[in-house]
Amino acid sequence: MPCNGFFYAWGEALRSLNRNKWMTIASIGVVVVTLLMLGGFMLVHLNLNHITESVKSQVEIVVYIEDTATLAERNELRERLVAHSALAEVRFVSRDEALRRMKEKLGDLVEGYEGSEENPLPDSFELRTHNPEAVGAVAEELARYPAVAKVDYGKATVEGLFQATRAVQLVALALMIGLAVTAVFLIAHTIRMTVFIRRREIMIMKYVGATNWFIRWPFVLEGLLIGLFGAILPLAGLYYIYRVSLDWVSANLMFLTLVPLPLVMVELSKYLIPLGTGLGILGSAFSMDRFLRV
Repeated sequence: MPCNGFFYAWGEALRSLNRNKWMTIASIGVVVVTLLMLGGFMLVHLNLNHITESVKSQVEIVVYIEDTATLAERNELRERLVAHSALAEVRFVSRDEALRRMKEKLGDLVEGYEGSEENPLPDSFELRTHNPEAVGAVAEELARYPAVAKVDYGKATVEGLFQATRAVQLVALALMIGLAVTAVFLIAHTIRMTVFIRRREIMIMKYVGATNWFIRWPFVLEGLLIGLFGAILPLAGLYYIYRVSLDWVSANLMFLTLVPLPLVMVELSKYLIPLGTGLGILGSAFSMDRFLRV
């Protein structure tokens, strides 16, 4: 587009926004409301993922060593565990260390087991996998190793956690898609109304010889500005809401760790600004097609 045409298109877009203040406010309002809902749900989804991944990372396998295992068998078992491609961490826990941990948790309930001879706990290895969801398969494999008395990873709890996580992710994805489709419909419909109000202006320009893109550019830029403002405003609102939420959680739910504010804003900006501006541009461009067929 030539320089003069570029400045003309921007001037027309700004004048149109000013002339149609109420329709402009309504269009921006629709974008703000829909993107605010979508952004709010994205906040919840990001933090649910963060919490579930944090819980998953704490899942570990405990391999109990047979009391009758020789030193050579224990060393061989350790070497096999360290060399296992699925294991990210292998930590040996002696029976004395296990008893000390139990005393810290249960206190006087474990009195009488101070000496190593009275200690009923076996030596063990605590393991973490690279992929937490592979815990079950890895545990079944390790149970067949020589010198292994028992393998424990809290099967019922871990599998329940993974099932719940998958269900939450599917529900979250479905709701986000539903909100995105709703946003597309509402924004496109509102911009189509704006174009309909100005249909005579478009037809007159067409009759006097203006090209389709000469007519279209001011509307496209107008849609871009509507979408941009409609995306920036919910981002500002979500920034404030999330900052307040972080302060409240850190003061009242100290055990809960949420996604840091800068990372959240980067993720929201990455989706909401392109979505808002893209919908504004597409809504303006495609809503004009019927009025350009003269």
